[in-house]
Amino acid sequence: MISQVGQIMLYVNNQDEARDFWTEKVGFKVISEENNGQGMRWIEIAPAKGAETSIILHNKEFVAKMSPGLNLGTPSLMFFTENLDQLYSDLSNKNVKVGEMVTMPSGRVFNFADDEDNYFAVMEKK
Repeated sequence: MISQVGQIMLYVNNQDEARDFWTEKVGFKVISEENNGQGMRWIEIAPAKGAETSIILHNKEFVAKMSPGLNLGTPSLMFFTENLDQLYSDLSNKNVKVGEMVTMPSGRVFNFADDEDNYFAVMEKK
């Protein structure tokens, strides 16, 4: 049986810029950086060390060559935060493209884009 979501693969055009976006603007931590010496490099990031789920930043061009049939689209990810207003303000102040704050039946939410215009959502969970 599956007990948790372990890792989410995010295929990006520039791994270093993506790492910098997630760490410097969103506050994630680098868990590990690996390079097999043959062009395959990946960067594992997470909201905090010890988080149950992490994101792996892969080079989109390299993965496309290695696995031509793989869907390289951006996954629809919903993140949770306990202080949505503070996060919205922090991201806005760091010049991150943020969407309008919306109230849904399940809570308030907004979306934001990384430097490659991939969009992600954040919902307030107290």
